[in-house]
Amino acid sequence: MGEAFHVEGSDTLELNEECPVKQVDVTVPKTDDPTMPAVTFRMWVLGVAACVILSFVNQFFWYRKQPLSVSSISAQIAVVPIGHFMARVLPKRAFFEGTRFEFTMNPGPFNIKEHVLITIFANSGAGSVYAAHILSAVKLYYKRSLTILPALLVMLTTQVLGFGWAGIFRKYLVEAAEMWWPSNLVQVALFRALHEKEKRPKGSTTRTQFFLLVLICSFAYYVLPGYLFVILTSFSWVCWLAPKSVLIQQLGSGLQGLGIGSFGIDWSTISSYLGSPLASPWFATANTAVGFVLVMYVMTPIAYWFNTYNAKTFPIYSNSLFTSNGSEYDILSIINSKFHLDRAAYAQMGPVHLSTFFAMTYGVGFATLTATIVHVLLFSGSDIWKQSKSAFGGKEKVDIHTKLMRNYKSVPMWWFLVILFLNIALIIFTCEYYNESLQLPWWGVLLACAIAFFFTLPIGIITATTNQMPGLNIITEYIIGYMYPERPVANMCFKVYGYISMTQALTFLADFKLGHYMKIPPRSMFMAQVVGTIIAVMVYTGTAWWLMESIPHLCDTSMLPKDSPWTCPMDRVFFDASVIWGLVGPRRIFGNLGEYGNVNLFFLGGAIAPFLVWLAHKAFPNQNWIRMIHMPVLLGATSIMPPASAVNYTSWIVVGFLSGFVIFRYRPEWWNRYNYVLSGGLDAGTAFMTVLLFLTMGSREIKWWGNNGEGCPLASCPTAKGIVVDGCPVVS
Repeated sequence: MGEAFHVEGSDTLELNEECPVKQVDVTVPKTDDPTMPAVTFRMWVLGVAACVILSFVNQFFWYRKQPLSVSSISAQIAVVPIGHFMARVLPKRAFFEGTRFEFTMNPGPFNIKEHVLITIFANSGAGSVYAAHILSAVKLYYKRSLTILPALLVMLTTQVLGFGWAGIFRKYLVEAAEMWWPSNLVQVALFRALHEKEKRPKGSTTRTQFFLLVLICSFAYYVLPGYLFVILTSFSWVCWLAPKSVLIQQLGSGLQGLGIGSFGIDWSTISSYLGSPLASPWFATANTAVGFVLVMYVMTPIAYWFNTYNAKTFPIYSNSLFTSNGSEYDILSIINSKFHLDRAAYAQMGPVHLSTFFAMTYGVGFATLTATIVHVLLFSGSDIWKQSKSAFGGKEKVDIHTKLMRNYKSVPMWWFLVILFLNIALIIFTCEYYNESLQLPWWGVLLACAIAFFFTLPIGIITATTNQMPGLNIITEYIIGYMYPERPVANMCFKVYGYISMTQALTFLADFKLGHYMKIPPRSMFMAQVVGTIIAVMVYTGTAWWLMESIPHLCDTSMLPKDSPWTCPMDRVFFDASVIWGLVGPRRIFGNLGEYGNVNLFFLGGAIAPFLVWLAHKAFPNQNWIRMIHMPVLLGATSIMPPASAVNYTSWIVVGFLSGFVIFRYRPEWWNRYNYVLSGGLDAGTAFMTVLLFLTMGSREIKWWGNNGEGCPLASCPTAKGIVVDGCPVVS
C-alpha cells in the first residue's frame, strides 16, 4: 500500500502513492518536472494585467443590482493564446548573461507552471476587498466624510493580515492529504485540459474540445438571461397563479419569498453566492439542502404565520430595518454629531425591528459558530493532535503530492511572522491615529486578531473538506457590539479584522493547495500572492473611490431612478448589520433591553447538535451516512441570506444533485473526465458575455414582459391588520 522514503533533514516519512480522496486521485497529476520555469517575464506581464483588470471589473460590478463576480477562470482561459503568442514572438536572448541577474524574456514554450502563477495573480483580483463595505457605508449610507488614506490603509491591512494565519496553519490545511479543497479541482482539471496533449476517445471529445464547446454555448446562451429574457434569472411561475394574492406570491417568489417552484436557468443565478455546485461534494450539497429546507420551509413559515416577533407587520423576507408600524427606519435621525447613537432620538423613534426571517438568520449564525467548534473537536480533534505531534518530530504520513513538493524550498515561517507583526503594528497605528474616523481602539485590534487566529483552523478544516465556509461576521459583531457599543465604524472595522483576515487566510491557503497540486515552488507562490494582493487593493480602492465620486446618489435607492442598476444590495446588508450591532448594539436588540433575546438560545442548540451526531455515529458505527451529517454546513447553509435569495439555493441544489449524486454515481467515467471542465467552461462563458453586454448594451434596455422581473410585486407586502405600505393591499 505504501513505501517509506527519506528526505534530508526530516524523520522517516510514510508515503501513500494513492490519494485518500477519490476526486483528487482521479484529477490531480502525480508527476512533476522541477526544471520547468515558473517565474518568467510572461508570467509577470500577464499576471499583473489579469490582476488589475479583474480587480477593476469586480469592484465596478460590486455596486450593481445583480452584482457580478468575474472569477479567475476567465483570466485563466484568456491568457492561454496570449501566452503562446508571446512564446513565439518575444526574443530569446539572455540579458545580464553570466551574472546572478541573468534572465530571458522567452525561456521556451508557454508552460503550465507560469500559467498557474498567472492565475494566482488573477485570484487576487477575482474576489473582493470586504473592507470596501466600510468605505461605502460611511460615505454613501451614513453620509459622513472619510479620506482616502485611512480607507486605503484599512483595505490593505485587512487583506494582508491573513498571510500570518495562513503561514501558521499551512501544515494542517495544505500538506495534509485529507484537506483537499474541492474548488481547486475545477482549476486543476482546466489546467490539464489546456496544456496536456490528449488523444480523443472514440465517439467522444477531448477535455479541451469539451471545454471550448461549453464556453461557446455558455457565452451564447447568456444573452438571454443577461439581456433579452431576464426573467430566466428567477422563473417564479407560482406567482402567476394568483396575481392579487399576497400569500401565493410570498410562497412563490424566488427573490422576495420562499421560492416554492422558483428556479433560474442562468449560471450566474446558480453559482453567484454559493459557488459552483459542480465543485461541491455531494454530502456537502445534501447538508446545504437540508439546512435550506429547514430554515426556509419549516422555521420561516412557522415563525411568520404564528406571528413571532410581530412577523406579519414586516415582509416575510427582508434585510431592511423597520419601526413598529412596519415603515422603514430612518437611521440618520438617530446619529449624533460624534457619529454615536443619539439616545434621546432613539427613544423617541422607538426600537429597531427586524423581519423575523432576518432575526432567524442571525440565530442560525449563532448556532453555526458553536457547532463549528464542537464538530471540529469531536470529528477532527485526534487528527489535529497527530499532526501537531508530527510537526515536532516523529513519523509523518504524506501523500505523493507532498513528497514531490519536498523538492522545493519551503517558505520560512519567519516570513509570515514578520508580515503578521508588522501588519498588526500598522493596524494599531492606523486605528489610533485616525480614531475619530475609525473609532476602533488598540485593544479591539488585538481582540479581533485573537478571534481570527482561534477560528482559522476549525473553519479551514470545514472549508477544505466541504467547499462551504461558515462565517465569523456575526460573532465578531456581537462581541464588539457588547464591549464597545454605539460606535458603528468601530463595529465594522472589528468585523473586517476579525472575520476577513480569517477569510483571506483561507483564500491564501486554497491558493497554496492549488500550487501544491500543480507543483509550483512555494516561494514563487508566496511572491505572487503578496504582490497580487497589494496590486488588487490599490485597484479596488481607486475604482470604488472613482465610482463614489462619479455616480450621483450611488446606493441611495430613495434618490436613484426606479430602474437604476446602482442599488448596492450587498453594501445595504453590511450597512444594516452595522446599525444592528454597532450603532444600536446587541444589548438593545438581542440582550436584556431587546425583544429578540430568545434568539441567543441558538448558541446552545448549535453546540448540542454535533454532539448528537457524534453519539449516533458511536452507537451505529457501521452506518456511514451518519458521519456525513455535517452540522456546521447544515446550520450555516443560509448564512448568506440575504442578499442571496431562495432561487439561488433551489437552482444550486438541483444542479448539485445532478452532478454530485446522479452523474457521479451512475456515470463516473463521464464525471471524472468532464465535471470540473464543465464548471470552468460555464464560469468563463458567462463572465465573458456579461462584460461584453455591459460594454456594448449596458445603457440600452429592451422593455417587454420577459424583462419586467419575476412578476411577484406583492411578495414583500406585510399581512398584519392596518399596516399601510405603498403598493400593498391593506388588511382590515
